Amino acid sequence: MKELNKKNVTIFGVLIAIYFLVNVLINWNIIDSYLQLNIFLIGINIILALGLNLITGFTGQFSLGHAAFMSIGAYTSAILTAKLGQPFILAILASGLVAAIAGVIIGIPTLRLKGDYLAIATLGFGEIVRILALNTEYIGGAIGFNDIPQYTNWTWIFFMTVATILLIKHFINSYHGRACISIREDEIAAEAMGVNTTFYKVLAFSIGAFFAGIAGSLYANYFYFIKPDSFGFMKSIDILVIVVFGGMGSIAGSIVGAIALSVISLFLQRIPELRMVIYSLILFSIMIYRPTGLLGKEEFKLLKKGGIKNVSVESK
Repeated sequence: MKELNKKNVTIFGVLIAIYFLVNVLINWNIIDSYLQLNIFLIGINIILALGLNLITGFTGQFSLGHAAFMSIGAYTSAILTAKLGQPFILAILASGLVAAIAGVIIGIPTLRLKGDYLAIATLGFGEIVRILALNTEYIGGAIGFNDIPQYTNWTWIFFMTVATILLIKHFINSYHGRACISIREDEIAAEAMGVNTTFYKVLAFSIGAFFAGIAGSLYANYFYFIKPDSFGFMKSIDILVIVVFGGMGSIAGSIVGAIALSVISLFLQRIPELRMVIYSLILFSIMIYRPTGLLGKEEFKLLKKGGIKNVSVESK
């Protein structure tokens, strides 16, 4: 127990040091607004990727509607903060909750489907949400929702990202997480062993939607302005690419994938005419030579008793 506590204290200390270091660099303008934007996007993408990885990587349900839950969270947060003047913390929690409820509503009828059929159903759900946003004047319609208060800062991004990682990790290591993994490995065998497969698929779907809603809230209250087209089909594909690129069924893979793709995109901004060509070639090469993603289903494990000095990768 002492070793465990010592390791946890060490990790906590490192996280706090990272938080204060980046905070100081931002306050001293060493990290300019452009780099800050990319850091914030990395945090938002990590939250999105972890939520989708729970659905697709750990539970084995192929979803193409994750951007719809992000959209629901973004518009919920925008309404609460811009129109109703509610505190940002309330907007974040409400965004996640509303997105989770939407996940349950869409999950119950569609998660009886499998494979391509489920992907098509979730894709249809995403388009329904986008069309509703386009035709709802209260939230700006096709023009978009503007004048959203900019409450999202480094503190919110950092602690929401860390909280998401910890919560997903503890869920996966719990009995419920193992039930979700058993569904991915063999749904028929899991059901024969008494696992309520429908319940756990809907549970994973709603938890993933909850974190997508939180990511949408952070996104809306950083960019001032949101529009329905920002949460279309291609946004869902972008999130799925991060999950597959990092490794399906790997928390560390989602983190590394989000960081790697964001950094690659950042450097390719200097050559906009070739950006998408090179970006596509990089993804193509990785999928050819590393089809399981950068980390596959592996996770980083802190093995040394004293803390994080010796980091290795251990397969689950």
